[in-house]
Amino acid sequence: MLIPELFPPRYFCRQDETEDELFYREPRRVVHLDDGAIACLSERFGELLAPGGVYLDLMSSWRSHLPESLLPAKVVGLGMNAAEMDENPQVQEYTAHNLNRSPVLPFPDGMFDGVLCTVSVQYLTKPIAVFQAVNRILKPGCPFVVSFSNRCFPQKAVAVWLAADDAQHVALVRSYFDASGNWMNLNTWDNLNARGEKDPMFLVWATKRN
Repeated sequence: MLIPELFPPRYFCRQDETEDELFYREPRRVVHLDDGAIACLSERFGELLAPGGVYLDLMSSWRSHLPESLLPAKVVGLGMNAAEMDENPQVQEYTAHNLNRSPVLPFPDGMFDGVLCTVSVQYLTKPIAVFQAVNRILKPGCPFVVSFSNRCFPQKAVAVWLAADDAQHVALVRSYFDASGNWMNLNTWDNLNARGEKDPMFLVWATKRN
């Protein structure tokens, strides 16, 4: 089994190892992105997600940044703070769930037309198990879109993330897809060449193979 060798447990240690529910018990209405980067992200979602679908906002918060043009059938949130998700105008239903305690997602196989994880992948202590769980709940040919910038709550980000630069973050997320299996069409995108005053924005995505 290659996964333990590729990802030693020390990679996923954190400065604050107290229960995540304690850290996230109060609503944290932050987005970690400026308006320009959010606009870029919404545009990419409009390109990568099929209109009218059922989407899961994984590690959801009070904003999902989906473009209105998608006209989703439903957006489901899964995150740490119910009050934050209750304020999300795009989420129709939500579940409070700690992925670091249980990476098993409480949804049927093949339920979603797309899953997004926005500026939160750096907090996963069991990323391979989570990526495998996401693959299970996606329909074949549908995407898992992971986005991030250069900001985080450092006390809850995993050690390998804090030790890496932007390019290494992209490589790390790509490796999560590779190690978790049953993905195809792995792609990356960033706004660095046309960033201007925008925050840096990075996307890594792939589609479920079968």
